Amino acid sequence: TETERFDRHLEKLHRSGDKKGVDYVTICSPNNLHDAHIRMALRVGADAICEKPLVLNPWNLDILQELEEDYGRRVHTILQLRVHPAMVALKERFEKERQTGTVTGKRHVNLTYITSRGQWYHYSWKGDHSKSGGVSTNIGIHFFDMLMWFFGGVQRSVLQLSENDKMSGFLELEHATVSWYLSLDRNDLPEQAVAEGKPTYRSITIDDEEVEFSGGFTDLHTRVYEEILAGRGFGIEHARESITLVHGLRNAEAESTSDAQHPILERNLAGV
Repeated sequence: TETERFDRHLEKLHRSGDKKGVDYVTICSPNNLHDAHIRMALRVGADAICEKPLVLNPWNLDILQELEEDYGRRVHTILQLRVHPAMVALKERFEKERQTGTVTGKRHVNLTYITSRGQWYHYSWKGDHSKSGGVSTNIGIHFFDMLMWFFGGVQRSVLQLSENDKMSGFLELEHATVSWYLSLDRNDLPEQAVAEGKPTYRSITIDDEEVEFSGGFTDLHTRVYEEILAGRGFGIEHARESITLVHGLRNAEAESTSDAQHPILERNLAGV
């Protein structure tokens, strides 16, 4: 329960000279501590396997890359949606359509993720934006990463709503535009989810076509770990774009624009 004592233990193993040092350190600590714990792992001769986000500030990634070189170890991150079978198939479909010219112009995506949380959330480190990075970092970063993986990098980002427990905005990617809505407020749950007693609702529509990915989540972390142990996996550069995006959102001011609003935001602003 004390990182300093764990660090000392790892250091002793690393310096024992009898090959008892650890090979990997898995990091699932509060977001603001990831950077320090990754550095600890590298320093004791281990690869770091870190939950999202790797760091809160994109410039910290540059230093971690230098430390990878210094210590000869790697930093891995968990981007489990990139190994979801349905998402892999969808990415292949989009790439084929672009290559063959089947679809021209930009697609339009609606991303909705509502996961109701109790007061405990706001009293924990997750409710402290300086520690968690806020809603866009804590619950949105995987989906942003997935959409950029599908449709290319961010060309423009507009924040349209920024509250303690919900955010909404508009993204223009290389091959798509995205209206997104993230919320911890159970009042945002659709009627069907409430009727079924479900505390979470996630939906992605692409040109009004619902993307079905509700199943297949159970073994995704296992698959990512298998890739890491096989010498592959996802590293610092895979995480850079999404970390840069959410850092920008965290420091942006919400503004009214003519860009497409997410339907929930539109209804809320209309008082419906």
